[in-house]
Amino acid sequence: MNKIETDPIDWSLTTWEGSLREQLRRWSELPLESIVRAQEEMQDLADQLGSATKSRHAPKSKAGR
Repeated sequence: MNKIETDPIDWSLTTWEGSLREQLRRWSELPLESIVRAQEEMQDLADQLGSATKSRHAPKSKAGR
């Protein structure tokens, strides 16, 4: 049988603090253009999800009665 070699796991990244540190490290390596583009895409998604929630919870009109 062949042994599967795996990379050692960095267990410090499996905590909330470690995960946040890793996210910040990765963001800091991105060029500014990529960061701005990602934030714009996240805002677009938030707007879409917000409008879907508002339309779902909007009061029903009495005109249909």
